[in-house]
Amino acid sequence: MKTINLDLTPSEKQQLKQKRVKINRLAEYAPDEISALLNTGKQRASEVAALIAFQSIPSVGPKFAHDLISLGYYSIDDLLDKDGPTLLNELERKQGFWTDPCVEDQFWLVVHYAKHRGSNKNWWDFTTDRKAYRTKHGYPNDRPVIAWHEQ
Repeated sequence: MKTINLDLTPSEKQQLKQKRVKINRLAEYAPDEISALLNTGKQRASEVAALIAFQSIPSVGPKFAHDLISLGYYSIDDLLDKDGPTLLNELERKQGFWTDPCVEDQFWLVVHYAKHRGSNKNWWDFTTDRKAYRTKHGYPNDRPVIAWHEQ
């Protein structure tokens, strides 16, 4: 089973310990239950639930899960009507720099997964699709000019 990184605070870990709930069991709980278990607010519980959901997708790790949350997505269902290129453009505008092309592949992956639950595809399975799309459509004119590695 894949290890999921939730970035729990020491206080949140202590709350789980007192309630005798193992971290790897949090996926079994709804956000309101997570809120009670962690003794935290609804927003934080939604973030924890989102970290669990997004990292359950093959080849999605904690950093990319945080990127999705930073864009306002908290469930896989939130991605059903999205597409990889638009999500990448949204992230780059928000961050103010363009990012590694594999990040767009991950956006293609999560949208695919939202529409095909249980898929075992990984982000690199979408590299060819991304390259074909960008060759045909390019990037938006307002794409940031600074690269992620220049930050």
